[in-house]
Amino acid sequence: MGAYGLQSHIWNNNLKSILLLIGFPVLLCLLIYALFLLMVGVGGSGSLATAGAESLDLTLRFWPLAIGAAAIWFAIAWFSHDAMIRAVTGAKGLERRDNPELYNLLENLCIERGITMPRLAIIETPALNAFASGMQDKDYTITVTSGLLDTLDKRELRAVLAHELTHIRNRDVRLLVIAVIFVGIFSFFGEIVFRRMFYIGRRTSGYSSGRNGDSRGGGVIILIAVAIIVIAYLLALAIRFSLSRKREYLADAGAVDLTRDPDAMISALRKISANSQFDAPNDVRQMAVHNSQAFAGIFTTHPPVDKRIEALVDYAGGIGAPAGDPA
Repeated sequence: MGAYGLQSHIWNNNLKSILLLIGFPVLLCLLIYALFLLMVGVGGSGSLATAGAESLDLTLRFWPLAIGAAAIWFAIAWFSHDAMIRAVTGAKGLERRDNPELYNLLENLCIERGITMPRLAIIETPALNAFASGMQDKDYTITVTSGLLDTLDKRELRAVLAHELTHIRNRDVRLLVIAVIFVGIFSFFGEIVFRRMFYIGRRTSGYSSGRNGDSRGGGVIILIAVAIIVIAYLLALAIRFSLSRKREYLADAGAVDLTRDPDAMISALRKISANSQFDAPNDVRQMAVHNSQAFAGIFTTHPPVDKRIEALVDYAGGIGAPAGDPA
């Protein structure tokens, strides 16, 4: 489906994101099947077809329990994720009296957009970054670093706040938290599987020579099960990262739509990208304005800053010249 204008881009991207998130329960069922296939393979008996049929039967019987456990996990994360973020980042609440200028900047942006003002929080670190968190209007929070406040000027701060407000307005924060929770489930299952594989390898190494035929058959089944688990986990990661990357472009565009100042966003991105890494789990850093990654391609959480600046120049009317450039 084509997308024309900022709002239609948001609708289009949200539709694609919903379709991608539907894939998580499907991948979870695939993971359950692989776990049962692994259990059958450990027994080392029967053909691949028999093992596959038996694993499918077990999956059909037990998938409601697994989905229920995932739902409980999700509910706990839904209601406590904000406290978890504060605990791992050391963020503290920020009131108007603590920083009147920042508070007023955010308040004015919310009045212009006609949205409920989120809370403010600060992390004491020289790194330059900011992120939005929360699942609903009453607990949305924009967290900034002290380094960001010390380095950016008023126009740049306003652009960054508008960027985070766009994430809240577009429900990006809620969507990314959901994706992080699901990927956490896959990580948990994956850790269990590989611990189990290590235990099985030690247990069977002493007597594998006496059951060569069964071991070969079971070994093939185990390899297939592990391959399915790895593929499911990588697909889950790819879905999560693709959700994050697409939304950064929209948040940049939303910031320009709100501030009418593309060069302020460009300048802020340049400054932030020079020193953006703060002490927090990657699941938190992926929600930030900028997150530099060692990975490449589909496993990056954010588009390159140069690409984001190029989009702001091409589509938002930014000049894009570095600070001090006569252009």
